[in-house]
Amino acid sequence: MSVKPLVIESAASRATGSTEWKLPPAESRPLAFQNATRIQESFTSGLERKTLLWLAARMPARINSDHLTLLGFAAMFLAGGSYLFARWNPIGLLLATVCLAVNWFGDSLDGTLARVRNCQRPRYGFYVDHMIDSLGALFLMGGLGVSTYVDWRIAIGMLVAFLLLSIESYLASYTLGVFRLSFAKFGPTEIRILLALGNLALWFHPHAKVPGMSYRLFDAGGIVAMCGMAGMLGVTAAWHTAKLYRQETHRGQTD
Repeated sequence: MSVKPLVIESAASRATGSTEWKLPPAESRPLAFQNATRIQESFTSGLERKTLLWLAARMPARINSDHLTLLGFAAMFLAGGSYLFARWNPIGLLLATVCLAVNWFGDSLDGTLARVRNCQRPRYGFYVDHMIDSLGALFLMGGLGVSTYVDWRIAIGMLVAFLLLSIESYLASYTLGVFRLSFAKFGPTEIRILLALGNLALWFHPHAKVPGMSYRLFDAGGIVAMCGMAGMLGVTAAWHTAKLYRQETHRGQTD
């Protein structure tokens, strides 16, 4: 839907015989937002979808999606704090695993609950959910970086790679109408599972290293994660750039 400009006639315009055009105030314009198509093709997506629908159907009426969003956010903050605590006491690793599970519950169920109850708020939900994801990544990687289980430079590298990949996803959502939640069969749930397994391994073997190598377990995992996210970023950015170029160049030639 296009927004019709207002014709503004001022003393200056009357004197010159010109007409000024001005858009109406933002608050009076119609709200237009096209929800992007969500693509989730991770290893656990099928089972996860069924589980979330089952949970949403049994969620008490007094609990809404905002409560779940806040729960997920608080859990990610506490996960970072748990990794910080693990610097002095390895029980922090177990606490971080519990927090990751609670984060999955809140972060994954909030949107499903809104869809099941038919009370979606697509613009609000998209903005809040992904701002929280970005802050959650900061808390998590920050906690890992000071935990002594991960070199702080690797933790920063993972954070930068995650944020860049997130930015690419958000730009693709806006320009192509497609929001990809997983890459190469890996999504947020798979990352949580791998972190939880690493936490358990370090609980039993605090100085565990990659077999045959001098790298600590989480350092090696962080390097793999950085390289993987950088590769995904390069491929998707090139693919989407080429797709947008073809679409708009073709349209420009036929207009």
